[in-house]
Amino acid sequence: MRLVLVGPPGSGKGTQAEKLCDRLGLTYIGTGNMFREAIKQDTPIGRIAKPLIERGRLVPDGVVNDLVAELFTRHRPEKFVFDGYPRTYSQAIAVDALLAQHYLKLDAVISLTIADDEVVRRIGSRRCCSNKECAVCFNLAFKPPKNENSCDRCGSPLMLRDDDKEETIRLRLHEFHENTEALLDHYRRAKLLREISALDGIETVYGHILESLNAR
Repeated sequence: MRLVLVGPPGSGKGTQAEKLCDRLGLTYIGTGNMFREAIKQDTPIGRIAKPLIERGRLVPDGVVNDLVAELFTRHRPEKFVFDGYPRTYSQAIAVDALLAQHYLKLDAVISLTIADDEVVRRIGSRRCCSNKECAVCFNLAFKPPKNENSCDRCGSPLMLRDDDKEETIRLRLHEFHENTEALLDHYRRAKLLREISALDGIETVYGHILESLNAR
């Protein structure tokens, strides 16, 4: 099974990707995590991505595509789920070409739908550990720490990251909507798109995703 999860920030893509990996034995490919690691390691790609991500801007398509292509060069996963990639139509075309080079193709694209105000509420409630060696995140609304102001794992203070502030979230949402329409149309024409509401609980959303995959 080879899947793509599409959805705005805060729609639960990462959580659902993790559950799908556990259930279906998929390799997780999340460009967000890959960029955070590149920023942490201060790589050339990390230095390009850092100021853009901090301002809520999208990293240029070519940079993202190169990051993913490099992964497939090092380790060609047979079964995987893309979390938040591709984000644009041009990235989708690049994914099609990349997979064709490796004699692979997608089985389904899951689009998690959610209202912008709910996204702001969800992400605005996120607090992350200030200790860079820990960096675990909590959510005051859904997964609160035992102590609102400190990390359960290491005890360091929790903080609201710059990219979790409302102004940044609204900008990210604007860019998401601006870039996603053509992407979804592309996968709709290919009969790969499955649209799932992200408003329900985690297990309910997960069940709907499995139902959509079984129905194909």
